[in-house]
Amino acid sequence: MRARAATATTGARASSTPTGSPGSSPTPTCSSPTCWHSWIELVASDPLLDDAEAVIAALADPELAEGWRARIEELRAPVDQPAGDHPALASAYRGDAAHVLSFDERLGSAKAGATLRERAETSVKSPDAFVRLFDPADAYELVGDGQYPGPDRDRDREQPDEV
Repeated sequence: MRARAATATTGARASSTPTGSPGSSPTPTCSSPTCWHSWIELVASDPLLDDAEAVIAALADPELAEGWRARIEELRAPVDQPAGDHPALASAYRGDAAHVLSFDERLGSAKAGATLRERAETSVKSPDAFVRLFDPADAYELVGDGQYPGPDRDRDREQPDEV
């Protein structure tokens, strides 16, 4: 069993701050615990990645967006999305994700949470809140086999740019 999370980019903000600066080469790093563990899957539809790539290109630069997209394609578990569905919510629902990470405050409201729980067992958190609250050792007890082994990915070389 694997833990799953959908990362949403909705509205005018990406789901985390892009690393690098305009004109600089993408530097693969990730400060999120979701990037440090191979037993946590990032589920995302093509429309969700299209949205994220556009936000990164607009807020940083197209080269950073292209580098991010190439790396995230390697890490994500692709899911189908019906036309017209919200990219993050469709990714979470279709990918059976436990969490949606988004800056979209509308998705994090109590009303939205209650509506979501009627259809799927998922919660919406801002990326910063998720990083503060997520305890990989506790999560591993639910999905792993044996004692929590700690991070098993190289944080500097095997991670997508934070976006």
